[in-house]
Amino acid sequence: MTHSPSYQPPRKTLLIPAQLEWFQTSETHKLIVDYIEALNESVIGAKLSDNVEESPSVKAILSILNRVEEIAKATPPVENSSSRFGNPAFRTFYDTVSEACQASTTLHEEIPSLPREAIPEVSVYFNEAWGNRSRIDYGSGMELNFLCWLICLQRLGVLQETDYKALVIRVFWRYIQVMRILQSAYWLEPAGSHGVWGLDDYHFLPFLWGSAQLRGHKYIRPKSVHDPEIVEEYAKEYIYFACIQFINSIKTASLRWHSPMLDDISAVKTWDKVNQGMIKMYKAEVMNKLPVMQHFLFGSIIQYTGPPPPSNADFANDAHAGHVHPHLHLPSANIGLTRSDDHDLGGAGQKEVGWGDCCGIPVPSAFGAARAEQDKLTAGGALRSAPGTGLVGKGIRPVPFD
Repeated sequence: MTHSPSYQPPRKTLLIPAQLEWFQTSETHKLIVDYIEALNESVIGAKLSDNVEESPSVKAILSILNRVEEIAKATPPVENSSSRFGNPAFRTFYDTVSEACQASTTLHEEIPSLPREAIPEVSVYFNEAWGNRSRIDYGSGMELNFLCWLICLQRLGVLQETDYKALVIRVFWRYIQVMRILQSAYWLEPAGSHGVWGLDDYHFLPFLWGSAQLRGHKYIRPKSVHDPEIVEEYAKEYIYFACIQFINSIKTASLRWHSPMLDDISAVKTWDKVNQGMIKMYKAEVMNKLPVMQHFLFGSIIQYTGPPPPSNADFANDAHAGHVHPHLHLPSANIGLTRSDDHDLGGAGQKEVGWGDCCGIPVPSAFGAARAEQDKLTAGGALRSAPGTGLVGKGIRPVPFD
């Protein structure tokens, strides 16, 4: 267990290329990569149904994730049918989770052995793991925040190496399940360029650790993702196939058209090579991309000791620092978040201006696109029937298929 005796709220620091270059050879970079690889090794050959010991800390984390799901189900999306973009109700969900972390009896107090004085720092990573409040989007940077939350708990002695397998097939998989509810209920926009570093618009790590589960499998090959029956059968046991099943449930046509990167990966001969390639790709396309890493948060537990950021304080605190967006956004001093909707014109209702290469481009969610397709199909008559079953649950609108 190593951590600073003086906790501090995490903040963004990697704002210019020189800082990102330093980060690539830093101890923090090594810490994150080593943790990803350690979790990766722990689930080689594992199934989601495997019996795995859940420590008191793991059970507490699962309880917290269940509570987040309850908050989401108690915060249904508002009427926003005229827009294909994020639903404003997400901000209410985000604020409720944030308040639950800041209350006198916080969510984090359920975690055994977690120092109370560390909660304000640790909870920031947790809050930012659910999406961006102002833009109503989600991407691999937010997914990385959840990983950093686990790293913080590990460095504080809450989690141990013996928890690694449970952290992937229980905790992380539960997190993904909750995120699917948020993505489908609030139509979270995919953060970043479409399909570049989010293999299914939103996530990366499920494919990385999911391919580790399949390493050495006697029968299943990477090309099996094109067989609907195999996908359906093995989605219950393997995260990779569960993700493919999710993609197929909300998008039409084949992987070749809507997920070309996954289609290319399916041509790789073995899961060992897929898994190794995923790790290399994560380091290159997530941890070495400034549009992602400029939102990375450093504090006393996950530290930054490199070149100083630009001297302009507003630049460091602006959620969109380092690049320009088509909508107005005024800087805030609260970890780069705009807490007042009066000064936030991003997210729902913004005008589509085309593709871009930064985190705030207005790309509609697959759910919003599906609704738009439904409107086209129903404009002149009955909706054509289609195979597949959409996501269900309180506050989740049905996703149509064609």
